[in-house]
Amino acid sequence: MEWECPETLCDLCLDQVCLNLERLCSERADGSLLLSSASVLPREIADQLLHKMSSEGIVNDKTIGIFRQHKELRLSRACLRRCLVSAEAFRLAVCPHRLREVDASWARGDISGAQIISDLASNPKCRSSLWKLSLNGLCLDWAALADSGNNLRSLKGLRMLSLAGTDLNDAVLEDVCSLPQLESLDISCTAVSKLTALLRCKTTLRCLTAHCLRQLESTADALFSVLVQLDALRHLDLSDDHFIAQDGDRSDGDAVLYLLRVGPEVLPSLVSLDLSGRRRMNEAAVAAFVEARKELVFLGLLATGICACPALSAQKNLKVTGQAHEKQLCEALRRYGDRVCFTREALYHLYILTTDSQKPQTEILELVVKSMQSHPTSLLIHLLATACVFNLTALDQAKALPVGLLCYTVTQLLRSMKTFHQHTQVQKNCLLALCSNYILQNISFDTYLAATLVINWLSSYKDPTLQRMAVAVISILVDKLSTAEVAKLGEDIYIMKQLLAIVQQRAMLGVVDSTLKFALSVLWNLTDEMSVAARNFIQCNGLELYEEILESYYTEPSIQWKVLGLLNNIAEVEELQRELMVADLLEHIVRLLQDTKVVMEVRYFAGGILAHLTSRPEAWILDEKLRSHILEELHVSIAAWTHLENEIVVYRSLRPFCHLLGTCQPTGVQLWAVWAIHFVTTQDALHYSWMLEQEGVTEHLKALASHPDSHTIIRGLSESILFLLESHKGAESHSSWQKGNQSRNCFC
Repeated sequence: MEWECPETLCDLCLDQVCLNLERLCSERADGSLLLSSASVLPREIADQLLHKMSSEGIVNDKTIGIFRQHKELRLSRACLRRCLVSAEAFRLAVCPHRLREVDASWARGDISGAQIISDLASNPKCRSSLWKLSLNGLCLDWAALADSGNNLRSLKGLRMLSLAGTDLNDAVLEDVCSLPQLESLDISCTAVSKLTALLRCKTTLRCLTAHCLRQLESTADALFSVLVQLDALRHLDLSDDHFIAQDGDRSDGDAVLYLLRVGPEVLPSLVSLDLSGRRRMNEAAVAAFVEARKELVFLGLLATGICACPALSAQKNLKVTGQAHEKQLCEALRRYGDRVCFTREALYHLYILTTDSQKPQTEILELVVKSMQSHPTSLLIHLLATACVFNLTALDQAKALPVGLLCYTVTQLLRSMKTFHQHTQVQKNCLLALCSNYILQNISFDTYLAATLVINWLSSYKDPTLQRMAVAVISILVDKLSTAEVAKLGEDIYIMKQLLAIVQQRAMLGVVDSTLKFALSVLWNLTDEMSVAARNFIQCNGLELYEEILESYYTEPSIQWKVLGLLNNIAEVEELQRELMVADLLEHIVRLLQDTKVVMEVRYFAGGILAHLTSRPEAWILDEKLRSHILEELHVSIAAWTHLENEIVVYRSLRPFCHLLGTCQPTGVQLWAVWAIHFVTTQDALHYSWMLEQEGVTEHLKALASHPDSHTIIRGLSESILFLLESHKGAESHSSWQKGNQSRNCFC
């Protein structure tokens, strides 16, 4: 399957072009883009580029300007579905090409169906080459074509025309049916009241889609008499929207019953019939119809109540849409991609069928996610689809699904969260699906967008279970962000307030749970070498809250570790050190440093805070005796520390240590810094060897190792680090350096 194969080189190149489009272009005087260097591309590649831009939502009057270079970017299939494009931009960028297909369905802007037709017909090449045109969902404004020589009849090669959901009426239908080669016509959801115009193209029309024609006024006999004269018809769609009304008193319902009862001599070429949504049918009539037409390849019976008819399974080549089983529902999602009513129905039944799903179902997940993409603004579709996604990715199912499909799925979930940010259940469904360690750790997606969406969600919902999941998701996502993205999050004081509110809420309850731990982890990561975030933390009264937590959670090392980790981040910021110079707070931290019963993780960060605060005597504002006492305890305590096997911390930079390694620093300060560097370097020498060299830490260590006044332990640790560095010089790796882009708190 396509998801199990790597992306093609062409797809990867198109992705990069879309991502960097403006950088590859210059601007014309009117603001539209012009590719700075454009080679002549095969038509297929130009088509794929426009389709990719359309699916990514980046087509507009500015970007579509690149296709005004029609000698280099030669289009044959123009996809502008749901794009925001003006009539002028369409005329300049699309119409000069020799086009075979144009899909402008649901295009937004000031563009009408009449303008599209007129502009296409103005190109002599399009008059003969264009064979497929889709204008679904547009205002046709047909009167504008009345005095124009460039009208629909000018497009003599047109064979397929889709006008579903437009202002098509009986008069316009007469014009449409005058096309000499018309083979396929979609007039669904229009105001057409009679179908007699179809007789004008009865010898050519092979496919008629007439879904949900609610204004038909003809009698059943009149409708039937028209339909039976369409001898060339192979595909007939007379489905209805079952959510709007029953068809008990409608003439087309009776016409459908007549059609089921007649023999194969009527519409002899028919191989496909769609009756989905029609309730007034009986199983016997459907069975007789199927048995009489052995060439039938498709029958639409979704929401009819008779899709479990035994006669259907007797025809091996017959595909059926219905809700009897997954196969029928998948067929429904494949065929009814543009129809909200049937997509809703299929998703509802799929949700029920997949509630206890335990095996990976790639095809179903793909269809479900495509339905979300096809209906970006339909709340009901996204409500059902996101619930199905959770069912299909829960437990260990995600691990067996193609990575590419999961990337696609998460992208659509994030779009749902962004679009329906005020709808509780959609947000809940998306969060449940995202709360998968496998997906969060192994799947590539926009982690920054995900983090901001989930954090914003936290402000609106207080459900403890969902809050716990949301904070857990954020904790993992923040670890995956770039330094710039972490900085951007930390600079948002609103986000800081939300996270601190959760910490305060859990602390007031006196609980030790994953919600509190994850929230503390996120705050720790956001303030790591981020002075603005640290300042926001203080501004939001975070220090006062953390002091209370240190005291009230004295016997909880997992909490103290994270609290002290954040305070250590603040202590590294020179201009914020004064905020931590509170005698009671520092005395409490000293006690943690001294207490041999306290876990090493807590004592480590306690030592870091004290080392940073005492490293600048000129900035010390408390009693000098307290500083001397702290320096003495740093020396005594750290000198007794033994080597640890477990990793405590991962540093993205060692620059904050440089100041502490000065030869004029007190021994206690130097000792903590050297012990810390020795500890992390022996844990991961490859990761830190490059960092030590590039950030100038090595020179400080050499100075300490050779200085006559350096303490024996400090000299020994410095020499050990330098020896380790020398042995790993040949293994420097830029990729290992990138690992340092992780936040410090990787071990929640």
